[in-house]
Amino acid sequence: MSVNIRPLADRVLIEPMEAETKTASGIIIPDNAKEKPQKGTVVAVGTGTKDEPMTVKEHDVVLYGKYAGTELKLDGKDYLIMRESDILAIV
Repeated sequence: MSVNIRPLADRVLIEPMEAETKTASGIIIPDNAKEKPQKGTVVAVGTGTKDEPMTVKEHDVVLYGKYAGTELKLDGKDYLIMRESDILAIV
């Protein structure tokens, strides 16, 4: 998957995973009650800074904070762009 955007410095472009539509017990969650996803796939990575090289790479699945990043819409898809320090873990 190729996008026409290249993050700068320590920024990362993430495609969020879909929000859960059903609970573990089978209850369907309406659209207005869905939780914002906190897991996504790295689509593009910046070059890092002189002092800190990038740890994540493209196609990594990562966990990030609920309110991390800036929402962005490219070619009809939703993405988040955030600093690598906002990423909590690589899954």
